[in-house]
Amino acid sequence: MSSAFWFPSLPVSEVVDAFTGWGYSVSPEQVARPTSDFVLGVYSACVEQLTGITLETLQEPIEQALATTDNPDIYSQALAHNLLLYHIQRFASAAKILDFSAKDIYFPDPDRTRSIFSAFINFIKFSEQSEAFINRLRNQSTSVIKERQAVVEETAELEQRMAEFKVKRAEDEPKCEALRQENAALVEQVIAYKDRQMGFLQEVESLKQEKAALVAEKEKVTSEMATVSENINRTRSRIVQSPERIKRNISTMGHTAAEDKRTVAANEAKTRDLQTKIAALLNIEKDVRSCVEQLQVIEKEMRAVDAAQKELGDLKDTLDRKKGERAELMMRRERVHKQFSNAQEKLERAQRHAEDKRLASQQTIERLQREYEEMSVERRDNDRQVEELRAEADEIERKMAEHLKTSQAELNELLAEYWKLRHETEVYMETLANKLGMQVRST
Repeated sequence: MSSAFWFPSLPVSEVVDAFTGWGYSVSPEQVARPTSDFVLGVYSACVEQLTGITLETLQEPIEQALATTDNPDIYSQALAHNLLLYHIQRFASAAKILDFSAKDIYFPDPDRTRSIFSAFINFIKFSEQSEAFINRLRNQSTSVIKERQAVVEETAELEQRMAEFKVKRAEDEPKCEALRQENAALVEQVIAYKDRQMGFLQEVESLKQEKAALVAEKEKVTSEMATVSENINRTRSRIVQSPERIKRNISTMGHTAAEDKRTVAANEAKTRDLQTKIAALLNIEKDVRSCVEQLQVIEKEMRAVDAAQKELGDLKDTLDRKKGERAELMMRRERVHKQFSNAQEKLERAQRHAEDKRLASQQTIERLQREYEEMSVERRDNDRQVEELRAEADEIERKMAEHLKTSQAELNELLAEYWKLRHETEVYMETLANKLGMQVRST
């Protein structure tokens, strides 16, 4: 075996004991003179021993693959053998038999087969010793497969969500446009409200200053009235020296007090007006604050819409890339399918040709058998005339020898044609396996 690895070639007895220990009954004669069916069964048992893969477990993927073909009955057996050969080659590659091919199954060589058995036994025993590590790797592989399936499902969900986003975006586009226009109008209105608020604030400030001046003046008038009242009371307690003058002063002071009262009433009216204006300004300020909050909410929603649009663009790019990859894979699949169909047609022609050859050979053999039987009957009937008919018997034996020689030549031609056909079949199977990505390499 052309390999960088070397395995000790086990004796036949150890090979038999190893397979018997795993529950697969073999005999030393089968190992010494292996046949195609025997080595196929042993290799399949080795694969099943380590991986659990059998023809039954491969039946479901075979049926899935054949569901896309027009004539599944034609390809079922060939596809099953090719899949089994693919898994055996993977097993052989893991066992460091890098040049394993279909020839090791259909044309087994005793020494090479025993070497392959030794490598497989060595690999299985090593796997049994490293069972904990292999189980951990299998669990990790299972988790990775589950994660990959989850990613595929998540991708499908994202694609569905992206389609929903597209539909929703198309439906919400008129609303978004109306909201943009309304937002622009609200921004202009808020700016106008801010300008009006600045004017109102300046007016409120001037009114506050005027109110403060009026309050100070009111306090001054009140203090003056208190002073006057106090003077009047003091004056009343005194003796009147000039009643007319006092009357005039009292009249004058009464007029002054009335004017002061009117001034105070006017100031109170102005104060009430100012309070009303201040209340209106406070209401306007609340409205402006609510408008600002609404603008902030609208800005947040616009940012969310921008983020969703960006995410939608990324998902769209991903979807386009996946569609391109899918189209390329479909083209490759179609090319492989066409090549497989052509190879299948060639195989069918070769099988028909071999069947014709086999029928012709069978007819020739049957004809010779009938002639031989007829000669035997004549020979039994003419035993009493052996001496007289010896010459005739010699002539018949000469004809038989010629017939046997002709038959042997025809059999040799049939065998040469048969080996040629088997070689072409092996080449076709390896070509088909390579087209299916099974990496078959013939020796």
